[in-house]
Amino acid sequence: MRTFNYSELKNQKWDSEIIALIAAIYKGAGKQEMYLKQRPEELKKLVEIAKIQSTEASNAIEGIVTTSTRIRQLVEEKTTPRNRNEQEIAGYRDVLNIIHESFDTIPISRNYILQLHKILYNYMNNPMAGKTKNVQNYISATYPDGQAKTIFTPLAPNETPEALDRICEEYNRIIGNLEVEPLLVIPVFIHDFLCIHPFNDGNGRLSRLLTTLLLYRNGFYVGKYISLEAKIAMNKDLYYDALALAQVGWHKGEADAVPFIKYLLGTILAAYNDFEDRYALVETKLSALETVRRATMNKIGRFTKQDIRELCPSLSISSIEGALRKLLVSGELERGGSGRSTYYVRFN
Repeated sequence: MRTFNYSELKNQKWDSEIIALIAAIYKGAGKQEMYLKQRPEELKKLVEIAKIQSTEASNAIEGIVTTSTRIRQLVEEKTTPRNRNEQEIAGYRDVLNIIHESFDTIPISRNYILQLHKILYNYMNNPMAGKTKNVQNYISATYPDGQAKTIFTPLAPNETPEALDRICEEYNRIIGNLEVEPLLVIPVFIHDFLCIHPFNDGNGRLSRLLTTLLLYRNGFYVGKYISLEAKIAMNKDLYYDALALAQVGWHKGEADAVPFIKYLLGTILAAYNDFEDRYALVETKLSALETVRRATMNKIGRFTKQDIRELCPSLSISSIEGALRKLLVSGELERGGSGRSTYYVRFN
């Protein structure tokens, strides 16, 4: 059984791209802290939007879907799930809420990871909830011709508990001793977790929840306001490509985690940049019309009412709809599609 050698992180030489990404993330985190002090109430509304997006996107990556209306009801109103997909979505919602509210009291250990997995399946009769896998799992890819091919074989079930213990111990040691920059350790931990693939089901979703937990515990709170899961879902091919590259040689202790480190750092930085864009729209007191007008100027190509709502958390949905109507009348926007497929395009 092999995992990444965390001790090597201390001595590894990092290229200029990784160093620049880390520096930019720290700059974004510093700006976010300042913005939150200046406009705490307006920015609180971003939290609920991010929770909805995170819950929807992380489940959708795994093919677990329901309607946008039901997602909002499940997340905002904590309504009772109606079917298997909604049961899985509700479980994700609950784990995400626990992380938001109690991240600083959740140690990184096998026992706590198992507890989070159990909560993920709270609404289902899953006998393996909160237990490591009891059958060998495989990571496969399906090609355009319909053929499926195994691209990675995770650890065997009997090796899994010890491997989880090891990566948690190594993570806690290296973070506790301040040996390596946390933004380098976090992607390596998540990469190891996905290579171990410790559960029969739910590995991908729990890995994204653990990413948020580790970032929070190290002072990076962007995922509270901007959904990291939604960013991953938008470019999930890049996510899987980076993971596949980093998995090569993992069983022999020869894996190069750099592709996955770069991917995850780039995703985190994109979230901080989004946060800054959204702050710019609440920084100055503007009319609803002008706020929406400025939000549309940030969009290129087609965009939806929901896209504008995310950029304007301080406005009610009725104010946004009213402003969009005025922009249509003035000729600044054009509307296309219908129903759920309605979109808008700017003219200048």
